Amino acid sequence: MPSLDDATRGRILFGGDYNPEQWPREVWHEDVRLMREAGVNLATVGVFSWAMLEPKPEARDFGWLDEVLELLHANGIGVALATPTASPPPWLSHRWPETLPRNPDGTVRTYGSRNAYCPSSPVYRRFANAITADLAARYAHHPALRMWHIGNEFGTVCHCDNCAERFRTWLQAKYSNESNAAADVPDIADASHAPNNSTALNNLNEAWGTAFWSQRYSDWSEVIPPRQVQYVINPTQDLDYQRFASDLLLEGFRAERDLVRAQNPQIPVTTNFMGFFKGTDSWRWAVEEDFVSLDSYPDPNDPGAARDGAMAQDLTRSLGGGKSWLMMEQSPAAAGWRHVATPKRPGLNRLWSMQAIARGADGILHFQWRASKQGAERTHGAMVPHAGPDSRVFREICELGKELSGLPDVLGESVSADVAILLDWDSWRAVELDHQPHGGWRYLDRIRDYYTPLWQANVTVDFAAPGSDLRKYRLVVAPNLYQVSDAAAANLVGYVERGGTLVMGPFSGVSDPDERIRLGGHPAPFRDLLGLRIEEYWPLPDGEPLELSSELFGDFTAESWAEWLTADGAAPLAEIASGPLAGIPAILFHAYGAGTAWYVATLPEARALARLLDLACIEAGVLPVLRGLPVGVEAVRRGDLVFVLDHIRGTVEVRPSR
Repeated sequence: MPSLDDATRGRILFGGDYNPEQWPREVWHEDVRLMREAGVNLATVGVFSWAMLEPKPEARDFGWLDEVLELLHANGIGVALATPTASPPPWLSHRWPETLPRNPDGTVRTYGSRNAYCPSSPVYRRFANAITADLAARYAHHPALRMWHIGNEFGTVCHCDNCAERFRTWLQAKYSNESNAAADVPDIADASHAPNNSTALNNLNEAWGTAFWSQRYSDWSEVIPPRQVQYVINPTQDLDYQRFASDLLLEGFRAERDLVRAQNPQIPVTTNFMGFFKGTDSWRWAVEEDFVSLDSYPDPNDPGAARDGAMAQDLTRSLGGGKSWLMMEQSPAAAGWRHVATPKRPGLNRLWSMQAIARGADGILHFQWRASKQGAERTHGAMVPHAGPDSRVFREICELGKELSGLPDVLGESVSADVAILLDWDSWRAVELDHQPHGGWRYLDRIRDYYTPLWQANVTVDFAAPGSDLRKYRLVVAPNLYQVSDAAAANLVGYVERGGTLVMGPFSGVSDPDERIRLGGHPAPFRDLLGLRIEEYWPLPDGEPLELSSELFGDFTAESWAEWLTADGAAPLAEIASGPLAGIPAILFHAYGAGTAWYVATLPEARALARLLDLACIEAGVLPVLRGLPVGVEAVRRGDLVFVLDHIRGTVEVRPSR
């Protein structure tokens, strides 16, 4: 199998999205001259060029693209060639309006922007496959080609009748197993051959709990996507549709990937992930790529931007199994779509680019090369801004390109982590369904709560799926594992039993993958492991903090959430100090097998949670990359190098230990 190494060819990739179709030919020659000046060695081409390549149905105009690839190659610049299928031409939507996506209320999202397609439309898929196949046939052996970039930022969801039919066949495959003990999500390709049988329908009725509100289905034709309803949609129907929508998009990715691979299997294939994006289950997607790529746009005005960038980078590296990855997009200045599009201050693009290299990237690309003078993203930052090359931004780009080309050899070097944070798309989707105890509960907030103090302490973190092999980690953190399968729960229990250290956050182990609440006291699959039993969840109104007392942590506050629980073997480390839950434990510690488990039944203030994680790290033998650095100074080890990144722009003295 090809890899990112086949694209880097011994050097860090540097460049960005190049859209020559927006400019006259004389600009192309200036572009390649400036690219060489900046040290650009890779240009992403063709992402939004479908209408130029296929000006009318089944017509082809590859002449301009031939010129562009030859020009880039002649100047030593490689190409990430995109399949242009994220943005269909107007002729497709106008002639075949059934290809347009529909909202849950039936409203058609018309053309005039990008992503104007229904992923289940056979017409869209026929034309998308055809242009992909012709691109592959023409360019798969072009000497400039370094990688294939399939589509762009997959995320379109449709609720039309075509999708309803595809949803039914997907469900038939999922529920055709009579036992259906929260069966795994099926491969959508297998679903196309699923039987239409009553056993599967009975299993669906059981899994969806359709006895509630008289919703039992008597025929497959009655089953539809979650559309606009009078009150609250069935939660498992909603959850299954989110799974299906991700799988449907993945089917489109696979179709295009297989077409380009068929022409030259030596060229690596990727697509650009959007970090923590709920719509596509990146664990399922990443295994279908040759390497993982990231689009990253932290807000320069956000005090937590550096942390959010690091968190997305750690996720991307983890999705690729620890292998090197590619920063496919970032803005060198402003992100024009933001409500307040403040540009990156001088030096910030360099700082965040180095952060990505430190956390495993083998390439730094931008959106885009030359700032557009027209169109929706006309105000978006670019490597060559509207001011042209005589500009702060372009000078910084040239400095960055030179610096990256002169970095000590980090290509392919790994980033080691002794800590894993569990991240699960099903749990994320389920905990944010309607009719949960706290309508403001957000899964990513819980992930950030636990990632932040570890990042501030310069403890390197991987992300891991709950059912994955956790044996290499000294410490596993589960900030909010609301929904969990029996197998994943057993995996966590076994991890601790064999000597691992676990920190688990609140509202965990509540339901199974069918969104069936586990009975008998929470968290049912982890009661013995944690040594406790929860009778009730106790969400709190905003602005009414809990007061807690603890000899270990000192007195502290918490917010939004508490749990009525009793210790059953666990040692309470903090208790609620007042109100109806006074005396109820909120943080507990339990020895189990050869390992230990901590449980946090609330949302503690940052100081207390940081102290808890510090104690857990000490117990597990987890060490920071560098000790004693001020908050905001980041240290990451990649291979034999330690990167020290100053996000606070102060004066910091670093004394490496010998």
